[in-house]
Amino acid sequence: MALTRTARLALGAAGTVGAVVAAELVTRLIGDPSQVPPATTVLWRAAVLAADGGYLTQVADTLKAWFGGLLLATLGAVALGLVLNATPWLNDAARLVVELLRPIPSLALIPLAIVVFGMPSQSKTALVCYAATWPILINTLYALRDVDPVAKDTLRSFGFGPVSVLARVSLPSAAPFVATGVRISASVGLVVVVSTELVAGAGEGVGGYLMDAQSGGGRPDLMLAGAAWAGLLGALVNAALVAAERRAFRWHAAQTGEATP
Repeated sequence: MALTRTARLALGAAGTVGAVVAAELVTRLIGDPSQVPPATTVLWRAAVLAADGGYLTQVADTLKAWFGGLLLATLGAVALGLVLNATPWLNDAARLVVELLRPIPSLALIPLAIVVFGMPSQSKTALVCYAATWPILINTLYALRDVDPVAKDTLRSFGFGPVSVLARVSLPSAAPFVATGVRISASVGLVVVVSTELVAGAGEGVGGYLMDAQSGGGRPDLMLAGAAWAGLLGALVNAALVAAERRAFRWHAAQTGEATP
């Protein structure tokens, strides 16, 4: 029997509380609080950070680079997916290039990004764009290939041109899968932007805050509090995108049997 949304939220809250209690017991009973602070200490530091204007400014820097990179990746990947799907010979020619570029870690390109863009903020945005492009592009290509050919042929038989078929059939059919690619890329982008800030962020963003907390002897409580906020940002972004998907593509969830009460 499918669980209601309230029941799922209750189970999620119970799981979170259980994880915090387990972490608290482990650090207090068998751990070294000076090296790994208890969960309650980390949560208290995280709550204090929520009122720290300096930290919130760094969070805003991270989100700005993340959003800019994700937006560019979405626009570019969807446009490229449409072009490749419409020209099979170009798709075949680009397939090997995509498969070669896709596995390259974004962090391996940090030196190149610094040389090309110079500014840390631009480098972060470019690396997020690079990493976020591939899930969106792959989802777009597969979604466009799976569009019902009967629906497209029906519109063509009524005199609709390629643009009308694309706008009325292909894009609406592919949109839910493109949205899934965007949601995957959003999580990847957050990991990339924080990692880039840790390696070459020049003190900017959440990663810069973590580096500052590590310097001067290290403050593990502040480091873990900052990391906890990074995880919470990821969870909030994912929840917002899931909610947007359900609202925008309610018809798709109903057809596939994934609608929630």
